[in-house]
Amino acid sequence: MTDSNIKNIVIQVIDHLETGALRVSNYLNGKWIVNEWVKKAIIMYFSIQKMNRIELGPLEFYDKIPIKNKFKEKKVRVVPHAIARYGSYISPGVILMPSYVNIGAYIGENTMIDTWSTVGSCAQVGSGVHVSGGVGIGGVLEPLQGNPVIIENDVFIGSRCILVEGILIKEGAVLGANVVLTASIKIFDVTNKEPIEMKGVIPEYSVVIPGSYPKKYPSGTYHVPCAMIIGKRKESTDKKTSLNDALRTHNLAS
Repeated sequence: MTDSNIKNIVIQVIDHLETGALRVSNYLNGKWIVNEWVKKAIIMYFSIQKMNRIELGPLEFYDKIPIKNKFKEKKVRVVPHAIARYGSYISPGVILMPSYVNIGAYIGENTMIDTWSTVGSCAQVGSGVHVSGGVGIGGVLEPLQGNPVIIENDVFIGSRCILVEGILIKEGAVLGANVVLTASIKIFDVTNKEPIEMKGVIPEYSVVIPGSYPKKYPSGTYHVPCAMIIGKRKESTDKKTSLNDALRTHNLAS
């Protein structure tokens, strides 16, 4: 295979990401599968692209990756000055408040990305999701086998949440403001007599708030951050009603 053939294949992969024909991660047989070869193509795309000046009215950028356009045709509402890079897919009905969406990301139908939120490279966001203001959804290109952050359908992410290192937020979950989740942060389900500890995954319809727990160090005992599952959102066909009920019941800001 010649260099020109490789370049053409890489560009085709990015074009397919742009149209939604390809995704970095797919849900198959009950689990999320990461397509490492797609992530590799994105990395190669950076190496073959040349720096170019991008002018948007009085604004000027200098970068390797083009900016998405033709939002009217895509049926996506974009509020100035939201920016999405070419090679991300944004479904019809999505609303982008002033925010940033990186290459390889996928956003499902009728999802809201609110002001100053970021959707990192390869992050996967489902349909009917509300990503509140100032949320940081981490990206991942390397290592190739690393999982992207995945947010399933009908999830509510409260303001200033941070989700990184391949965290999986399952369908219908509600995260209160300022929840921080990484691969190493402990998650405690405190809805029963004894807490259940887990990491990396928020179960379906869970209502989550930030918390802390004591940990001993050589210099003494200190409180370190965790996330606490304090209840369940109703598995209702009326998603908006069940969300509002969960927010009111657990005193979480909407």
